Amino acid sequence: MKLIHTADWHLGKNIEGHSRLEEQRLFLKDFINICEEEQADIIIIAGDIYDNYNPSAMAEQLFYDTLKQLSRNGDCMIVVIAGNHDNPERLVASGPLARDHGIVMAGTPNSVITPGMYGKNEITESDAGYIHAIIHGEEADILLVPFPSEKRLNEVYLDETEEETKKAASYSEKMSSLFGSLATHFHEDSIHLIASHLFVMNSVEDGSERSIQLGGSYMVGGEIFPENADYIALGHVHKPQKVPGCPKARYSGSPLPFNVRETSFDKQVIAVTLTAGSPCTIRELPLPVYKPIEVWHCENIDDAVEQCEANADRECWVYLEVKTDYYIHEEDIKKMKAIKADILSITPVLPEDESEDFSASDLKEQPFDELVKNFYRKKFHVDIGEETFSLLMSIIEEN
Repeated sequence: MKLIHTADWHLGKNIEGHSRLEEQRLFLKDFINICEEEQADIIIIAGDIYDNYNPSAMAEQLFYDTLKQLSRNGDCMIVVIAGNHDNPERLVASGPLARDHGIVMAGTPNSVITPGMYGKNEITESDAGYIHAIIHGEEADILLVPFPSEKRLNEVYLDETEEETKKAASYSEKMSSLFGSLATHFHEDSIHLIASHLFVMNSVEDGSERSIQLGGSYMVGGEIFPENADYIALGHVHKPQKVPGCPKARYSGSPLPFNVRETSFDKQVIAVTLTAGSPCTIRELPLPVYKPIEVWHCENIDDAVEQCEANADRECWVYLEVKTDYYIHEEDIKKMKAIKADILSITPVLPEDESEDFSASDLKEQPFDELVKNFYRKKFHVDIGEETFSLLMSIIEEN
C-alpha cells in the first residue's frame, strides 16, 4: 500500500495581512501531481487544514477542489482529521458528500465513521477513533485522533467509571490510555496506521505554532504510541522531523514557510510504502519554495531604495531593516513600497538598537516566554526571578 502524508496547510493564512492563497494554490497543484505520480492508495492530511475556525469561501473552495482531484474519482482514499486551528463540526459537515469521493473526515477523538463504500474502497468496521478499511484489496486499521484538547479528551472518558478516570488523571496518561485502548482494534494481518494532531515532547518547534500549551499540559511523550503501529502520521509541528523516542512517527511539516524562522529548513511531504507484517519504507519528497521570506539589512535609506529597485520584479516577501539616525519618514516608506510591492514591514534600526543581540525580525519570532524575560531584563537591567516568572506565566495561563 502506498501512503502520502501531509499536514498543516493553514489555508487562508496571511503574512502581515498579505494573502498567501496563490502560494497555497501552487503547492496544492504540485501535491496533486505528486500523489498522481506516486499512485497513492491512501492520503493522510493530519490536521490544520485551515488557519482559523471560520475559513474564507476561497480557502474552502480551494480545499474541496483539491480533494476532488486527489481522490481520482474515488480510487484513492483520503483521510482528513481536524487540527487545533480547524472547526471540527464545519470540517466534517461535508462528510456525506465527500464519502462518494472516498474521503473520510474525523473532527474529534470520539468521532465514529459510518461503515460502507467510500468511493471505490470500503470501511468494514468502525468505532470511536477507529476504522478498518479495505483499500485496493489491502486491509488497514487506522486510528484517528484529531487534535485532542482537554475538553475533547474528557468527552472520550464520559462513559468510564470514576476509578478508571482517576487512573488516567493527567493529559499524558489519558492520551496513553486512549492509544492503548484504540490499539486493541489492530488486526494481526492488517497494516496499522495512526493519524493524529498533537505535540510530542522534544520535537523541534519552529516559532509559528505559538505554545497554546504554555505550561506543557498538551505535551506527550513518544512512548504513548502503540509499538505495533506501522506508521504514525502527525501534524501540528511545522518542521519536518522524526519523533524522538518513536522512529515510526513523523511530522510531515507544513508545505509553506509561514515566518522567517521556518525558512531555515526545507519543506516536504512524506511517501510511505507499507506491507502488513513488514517494516515500512519512508521517502521524503521535497517541495519548492514558492515565494521566499527574506530579511534585508540596509545600511541607510538610500541602500534600502537601491535594494528595492534591484529586486522589484523578484517574487519574495521582505522585512526591511534600515539603519538610521532618525525614524523613517512617511515619504520614504511610500517610495520603497511603491518600488517593491511585497514589503511586509520597514523597521528603523537606531544606533542604540545596534547593541542588542536580536534584530526586529527575530523579536517577532521569539517564543512568548523569551519575550517576557527579555523585556524584564531590558526594563530593570536584571534577569527575572524564577518565582516572579512562574507567577506571571500562571496568571497569563489563567487569562
